[in-house]
Amino acid sequence: MQFPRMTQPRPNEFIPPPECPVFEPSWEEFADPFVFINKIRPIAENTGICKIRPPQGWQPPFACDVDRLHFTPRIQRLNELEAQTRVKLNFLDQIAKFWELQGCTLKIPHVERRSLDLYQLYKLVTEEGGFDIVCRERKWTQISLKMGFAPGKAIGSHLRAHYERILYPYSLFQTGANLPNSQKPTLTNDTKDKEYKSHDLPQRQSVQPAETSTIARRAKRTEGRCSKTEHAEQCESRPNLRRRMGSYVAKPEPVNIPVQVKQELIEPSGLIVEYEKSKVEQYICLVCGGGGDEDRLLLCDGCDDSYHTFCLIPPLPEVPKGDWRCPKCLAQEYGKPQVAFGFEQASRNYTLRSFGDMADSFKSDYFNMPVHMVPTELVEKEFWRLVSTIEEDVTVEYGADIASKDFGSGFPVKNGTFRVAPDEEHYLSSGWNLNNMPVLDASVLTHITADICGMKLPWLYVGMCFSSFCWHIEDHWSYSVNYLHWGEPKTWYGAPGYAAEQLEAVMKKLAPELFESQPDLLHQLVTIMNPNLLMEHGVPIYRTNQCAGEFVITFPRAYHSGFNQGFNFAEAVNFCTVDWMPLGRECVEHYRSLHRYCVFSHDEMVCNMVSKVENLELELASAIQKDMGIMVQKEQALRERAYKLGVWHSQQVDYEDQPDEERQCTKCRTTCYLSGITCPCSPGQLVCLHHIQDLCSCSPSNYTLNYKFTLGMLNQMFTSVASRAESYDDWASKVNKILKANQDNKSDLEELRGLIGEAEKKAYPDTDLLRHLRQIIQDAEKSASMAQQLLNGKRQTRYRSGGGKSQNQLTVEELRSFVQQLYDLPCSIRQAPFLKALLSRVEHFQQRSADLLAEDMPGSSALQGLLDEGSGLDVELPELSVLRQRLEQARWVEAVQQASEQPASLSLDCMRRLIDQGVGLAPHACVERTMARLQELLTVCEHWEEKAHNMLTARPRHDVETLESAVLEVNSIHAYLPNCLQLKDSVNRAKEWLQEADALQLGGRVPVLASLTDLVSKAKSIPVLLEPLARLESLVSEVQTWKEGAARTFLLKNSSLSLLEVLCPRCEAGSQKSKSKRVKDVSPTGKKPIVRLDCINDVERALSESKDTASAMATLSEVRLKELESLSSLRTTNEAKFQPMPSGSVPTVCLCHTVPAGPMLQCELCRDAYHSGCVPGATEVQAGHPWLCPLCTRSEKPPLDKVLPLLASLQRIRVRLPEGDALRYVIERTVRWQHRVQQVSPVTQQFCGKLRPVSGMTSSLTLEGSNGSFYMQHPCIPLSGLSSELEDLLVEGLLLQVTLPELQQLYQGFLNQLSPSHHSLQSSEHDHQYHIAQDRSPPYRTTIPKSPSPKSPSPKSPPHSKAQDVVMELQKETEKLEKNPKRRLEKENSDEQDKDKVKKPKKKKPRMIKERRCEEKRTTSPSNSLSDPSYSEDSEEDWSVCSAERCQQPEGNEVNWVQCDGSCNQWFHQICVGVSAEQAENEDYICINCSTNYFTQ
Repeated sequence: MQFPRMTQPRPNEFIPPPECPVFEPSWEEFADPFVFINKIRPIAENTGICKIRPPQGWQPPFACDVDRLHFTPRIQRLNELEAQTRVKLNFLDQIAKFWELQGCTLKIPHVERRSLDLYQLYKLVTEEGGFDIVCRERKWTQISLKMGFAPGKAIGSHLRAHYERILYPYSLFQTGANLPNSQKPTLTNDTKDKEYKSHDLPQRQSVQPAETSTIARRAKRTEGRCSKTEHAEQCESRPNLRRRMGSYVAKPEPVNIPVQVKQELIEPSGLIVEYEKSKVEQYICLVCGGGGDEDRLLLCDGCDDSYHTFCLIPPLPEVPKGDWRCPKCLAQEYGKPQVAFGFEQASRNYTLRSFGDMADSFKSDYFNMPVHMVPTELVEKEFWRLVSTIEEDVTVEYGADIASKDFGSGFPVKNGTFRVAPDEEHYLSSGWNLNNMPVLDASVLTHITADICGMKLPWLYVGMCFSSFCWHIEDHWSYSVNYLHWGEPKTWYGAPGYAAEQLEAVMKKLAPELFESQPDLLHQLVTIMNPNLLMEHGVPIYRTNQCAGEFVITFPRAYHSGFNQGFNFAEAVNFCTVDWMPLGRECVEHYRSLHRYCVFSHDEMVCNMVSKVENLELELASAIQKDMGIMVQKEQALRERAYKLGVWHSQQVDYEDQPDEERQCTKCRTTCYLSGITCPCSPGQLVCLHHIQDLCSCSPSNYTLNYKFTLGMLNQMFTSVASRAESYDDWASKVNKILKANQDNKSDLEELRGLIGEAEKKAYPDTDLLRHLRQIIQDAEKSASMAQQLLNGKRQTRYRSGGGKSQNQLTVEELRSFVQQLYDLPCSIRQAPFLKALLSRVEHFQQRSADLLAEDMPGSSALQGLLDEGSGLDVELPELSVLRQRLEQARWVEAVQQASEQPASLSLDCMRRLIDQGVGLAPHACVERTMARLQELLTVCEHWEEKAHNMLTARPRHDVETLESAVLEVNSIHAYLPNCLQLKDSVNRAKEWLQEADALQLGGRVPVLASLTDLVSKAKSIPVLLEPLARLESLVSEVQTWKEGAARTFLLKNSSLSLLEVLCPRCEAGSQKSKSKRVKDVSPTGKKPIVRLDCINDVERALSESKDTASAMATLSEVRLKELESLSSLRTTNEAKFQPMPSGSVPTVCLCHTVPAGPMLQCELCRDAYHSGCVPGATEVQAGHPWLCPLCTRSEKPPLDKVLPLLASLQRIRVRLPEGDALRYVIERTVRWQHRVQQVSPVTQQFCGKLRPVSGMTSSLTLEGSNGSFYMQHPCIPLSGLSSELEDLLVEGLLLQVTLPELQQLYQGFLNQLSPSHHSLQSSEHDHQYHIAQDRSPPYRTTIPKSPSPKSPSPKSPPHSKAQDVVMELQKETEKLEKNPKRRLEKENSDEQDKDKVKKPKKKKPRMIKERRCEEKRTTSPSNSLSDPSYSEDSEEDWSVCSAERCQQPEGNEVNWVQCDGSCNQWFHQICVGVSAEQAENEDYICINCSTNYFTQ
């Protein structure tokens, strides 16, 4: 095999056509092949071919005798198969032959690196009018563009030169034009030109006409040459052989035919030469008649005629070197009839194994890969590339049309040599066994007596890669079935039968040269054409790949072609069914028009079937009746025509006994059977009745009509077949009449059922008509049932509560088509009018829906009503979905409108929810507008929500004015915005808070701590910048700091009492009441509520609710009275415990509530006794000091000097709080008590002098009823020794939470009077220590090295203490603050600055004692001279008065003085005020009175 290397695919590479249908029948469907093929025929015949995959497991054994099989394949040169490529090759062969006869060799020129297409160039120049016109009109550039060359490269001039050199002489020779003045062309070739090798198609064809030319004479003076002969094959008829044009190859017989070559003249014996040219005539030019220029005189190698080179057309520039033919010989050579193209038989005989080795080797070498790895798509594209090129010659071989009767079929057959296994015996009788299929009862070919190879007997096909079968249709337009036993796939292309004439027209249009010489070219199976080219011209083409084990079916008149992908083995056969009968008769008429042989006689087959009419099925009998009716009618007409022409002689002939070749019409080659015309002058010739006038030139009266049957016999045969089909025909006509009845004459369904019953009763065959009738009845019954269901469903929907949609609903179009189908049925359906009414309702609903949907946005109620109406129709209406969409849209729009009308409920979540709901809606203008407004509102709201949130959480916070301006903008947004509402609420609360803050300062009142704390706590929840808040928080912080300092000053360590409980008088004295919150008493209606002061909570609430300090003092005074009253009762009760009890009961004392025993301590305040072991710190009790029990010891009782700064600092803060009022009351109470002590001091001294000493205060006592005795280790002052006034004074002093020296002096005085011998020493010591402890130094002191001169006190000034002055100043300052309306909290900053200035007074230099004394005389008040009565007047320093409240009366070197740098300028002993000499020298000293006055101011 010859093949070139693969080249790159062209840009316009092959595009595979669409796939044909592929069927996969079930085992039940696969049982009867003709039933299944008839079933798929409506689908498959539209594509011409189809593929059938047998059920899985259907694998017949391969029964062919491989060892005995040998064959000679056909040689196929691929580029000669394609029609257009073959035209080009024929043209190039003619050009090459023309120049070869001229003594030159043709070489193909190259233009732009590719071979020049001479055929295309010749066609284009011819279409443009010829060489002269193209040159004159300068169309060479256009021609170059049409040939696909790029513009702008002067290709036109090259094409002109090549045409003028190669093609123009041939064109002149073809036209016979005379151009004596033309330029002499030459066939000089370029070195790049490729020499053309002629394909010599006429010498390689299988069918050639007989050569009739005689031997030409040869010139005597030429040298002898060997003659070339051609082998021709006679296209003669061969008896009893089936002929497929292009497939039958006869053995070539060599015939010596000279072909215009120069040779020596050899005269055969008996041949007389009548004429011989003279030697002179041989040297005379036949054109000019001259004999000159012998060196330019040419002698023809064919006829020995002489010509001058310059007399030829066109003139030759020089004498050719090779053989030369004159113009007459050229014309004679080209005038020979063209030989028909056919396949050449290979010279080698193959076995199946050797052919397979060759095929596999070819494919693997060509694609350079294993055969099983080559993709089918690659092989397909390469095949169509190869058949379309003239530059690559690929030759393959194809073992086609191998008779199965010679070597055995691939399928097992009965009585064959192949032994079948028991489990495979069913393949012997299978309908899909190709040996059985043509002769089955359903096949018409079974009535043909002869065994026709390929039609009734399968043919075998052994293929290799690229071996192909060309475009063709089956003989007599029959079906064909092809089964691929094994091997690689076979690629098929097919066109449907209705496109057969279109395919023929397209191929004739694209390759007219081939059909001019071979009109029946497509019947020769030697020509293919690219499916893409056919599809471009509108021919429908389909393809498939047939794999091993698959069937391919071709349908009547379906053109098909294809090629093999590789080595494979296939088997094919024809078959015909009843539906083919009309096509078979039409095919015979088509063959007659083409003068083509018939494989069998169609009329003979029909007559054979009529002879067996009793055994025919009714369906086949009916078909034969129709076909025979046409046959008899035509035969009668033809015989009448022959009689009219004068054919009067006739004779009966048995044509079935004659071979087909002897009864063929010499004109149309149709096989005659019913009749034929012969003439005595032409024995052995026969014509059909269609060509009577083409027999011979004799008169028709000499003709003889040879007939098989007389017209009567034909009519009798027709009657017999008609009687067989008569009842069926009557029944069929009745059925057809009913089926074709109009609307008014339709029958009911029962009548159709009666026809089915009649067919079953008479056992009519299962024909198409019967199946059609059954299908109609089935469809009618189904339609009636469906119509009834629709009507029932319609009535049921009236009672549906939910109006739900049924599962299977018809669409409107389905309902309309269903109603139309009911009316189109051949029978009448009683439900049709009701469904038509339903359809009218549906159409009315659709119209109303269209009108309602045309509105911009209809109301939801109207949409819902229409939707309910449509749902009740029980029909799938497309408007329902649109109505539901529009209903959702309307409800959404209404929901948005409703939400917009209620801004209080239109929150951001609501808007987002509405937007989310709207996003899922179908698009609509109203929805989009509403959505745009809603999104705009949402955007604005989100902006303001975020802005409001930022304002509320901003640090630093915004002021009220900024937020209020934002609130004004927010008010224009009609939506529920929590942050904006919170912003608005914050602004309102801020305004209210500012009003409350301003109200606290109205009238210059001092704010109460509770109100201030509540106001500060309110401000913390207001996210607004409140200017007074910082000051209020500072005040609260200062108050808390003050309370902490006061608690540290007063409270005992680990005390359970609060500061208020310590500072307030005890309202629960004498009872151990809980501190739980009391229930507020409800006063009678219309009466002033009674303020209860039963517990500390009541007192705290009363102090907090008091309007001013005076009311608070009044409340505390009331509590003091209750305290004294309760304490008096308690003291009396406790005193009674130690009195003899008449009942003899033993009192319980102490914290342990047991009887007295052992050393006891008696509280000076509550008069109760305590065991010394039960009281912590009993051993530390000092004699001469009043002892208080743990219950009466409530605080640390700091000295007054520590308490006064607390009050001063509280006055500076200017905030009222219960603890402050209580502290103020403590100081006032202390001052009042001191004043009382000073007032009663002289009286007390007098009284104490009259007191009777009480002896035995520490003696042991025994109470009745007790088991032991006890004694008072620390007794109290007996109440019997004191007057009530003194007792109250002592009790009042003990209740004070301040340590006072007056109390100790008073208590010591009582002790001295009652027991002087026992207490004198202790009292002296205690007084000294007590005074030292009480006089603590202030922070600033001034040292006075020497004592100033004492001043004499004024006897007129009443005695008073410094604390009394402080209290008086505090009262005045308080009254001043309460009466001054211009004092505000905002002026505290200036007070703080003044305070800082006062804290650091300017230091003064020490002055002389004498100057100090002079100033003391001028400035010191006489009342300040009151001091301790025990001062000495012996020296100057003795009568100098120390201004300290409790002067320690130092003596000697201890007397050092310091002067106050405040406003009083008083003098103090350094030791009395606790100032060292260094401090007095370096620091300023301000006495406690000046400090108190400053802080109160």
